[in-house]
Amino acid sequence: MLEDLKSDKIIDKVGGRFKLTALIQRRMSELMQGSRPLIEDAGDKTMLEIVVQEILQDKIAVDGTASADRDTSSSSGESRRGRYRVSDESQDD
Repeated sequence: MLEDLKSDKIIDKVGGRFKLTALIQRRMSELMQGSRPLIEDAGDKTMLEIVVQEILQDKIAVDGTASADRDTSSSSGESRRGRYRVSDESQDD
């Protein structure tokens, strides 16, 4: 699992080490606050492993668009510090 974090594949997918770190931090914070994992086999994984798998499976990604209004998106995960995109196929209605 830690090898995945060292891989250029995940770093390039997110757009750099800083963006990767920020995305991991935001998503882990949401999981700690009670959000459900977006992957199927999350039962025996740590939160870090869950977030890494969500990124590798394209369930979450950094949203490159900035928005002053953070109250209007139902298809994005949001935090006070930023946004990330959640894949459409992973949404529960």
